[in-house]
Amino acid sequence: MKNLVIQKCVQGILDKANVTINGSKAYDIKLLDERALKAILKQGSLGLGESYMAGWWECERLDELSFHLCRAGLDTAIKPSFLQLLYNLSTKIINYQSRKRAPLVALKHYNLDNKMFELMLGQSMAYSCGYWKNATNLNEAQQAKFDLVCRKLYLTQQDTLLDVGCGWGGLAAYAAEHYGCQVVGINISENQISYANEKYKHLPIEFHLADYRDQRIYNPKQKQFSKIVSVGAFEHIGYKNHQNFLQLLREQLSPEGLFLLHTIGNNRTVTTLDPWINKYIFPNGILPSMLQLSQAIENCFIVEDWHNFGAYYDKTLLAWYQNFEDNWLSLKERFDTQFYRMWRFYLLMCAGMFRSRTGQLWQITMSKSGLLGGYESVR
Repeated sequence: MKNLVIQKCVQGILDKANVTINGSKAYDIKLLDERALKAILKQGSLGLGESYMAGWWECERLDELSFHLCRAGLDTAIKPSFLQLLYNLSTKIINYQSRKRAPLVALKHYNLDNKMFELMLGQSMAYSCGYWKNATNLNEAQQAKFDLVCRKLYLTQQDTLLDVGCGWGGLAAYAAEHYGCQVVGINISENQISYANEKYKHLPIEFHLADYRDQRIYNPKQKQFSKIVSVGAFEHIGYKNHQNFLQLLREQLSPEGLFLLHTIGNNRTVTTLDPWINKYIFPNGILPSMLQLSQAIENCFIVEDWHNFGAYYDKTLLAWYQNFEDNWLSLKERFDTQFYRMWRFYLLMCAGMFRSRTGQLWQITMSKSGLLGGYESVR
């Protein structure tokens, strides 16, 4: 009787998204263990994800499930648990992205087996949204994104480029190879920096294992760069550090230089990440809202161009998922079934979220004082 009441409560919530428990639609939830219902009702998205990882429910199209849940606004429909409320409150007080805590995301996520990322991300090793405007596959989309960034920065052979959060070095290498500029890349993931140093040792690039606050490591002479880029790092900076991050970059940018920030954007202003993503994928991450970004940018930079191509993240995530799925047989010796279900849930649920337009992808091009004569936007 109790389980029937719980199921009725959960179904009442799901009705708003046209999702049916044990229904016939591809995005319906197929219940395998009634414990999933209690977990979902008690913990919301955390319970949904953990019960999927445990094998308590299945869904033929997780991406479509996510799309319908997010489009109906159900991603925030269930009130957070007491522990989640305490954590939410703590984010107002504690800086979870301090210098000491910052490496946690590298240890948890970015230092995973490079082989897995190679198979999932493909040739580019780019772990950010591709630019699919004229692309027909993942590699083309990532190469187009690299080139878009370089063109927006108006890179030339005379430029010096600082790449903050350089990942495995793909963008830095593209800029050095195709635009002939000198590049310095920094990152807090030891695996990524080791990979980049080995793969691109033939190019005029310096890769440093360093936090953005460690200028003494990557910029000991305190020189100014003519161009600065940061792709997919701002989500890990934390709202308490937004202004400090931008101010440090401003100090290192030449007077007439350009800075491009590529970040996922949130439609709402919050100080926490989705509980499941925070626990299993990107600890202490935060997706900035337009308000949070604007407040941080004020008195640091002049916005020359603000470009949103968040809809392309759906296609990017689906391409990553397909690569992951196609290569699972060669990965299963490294990872267990729970990891497989976790990673599948992560990629497909995020794809649906971007499809619903709940999440955005912003590229913001900025200057220190406004370019005289104006900036010509690039697409």
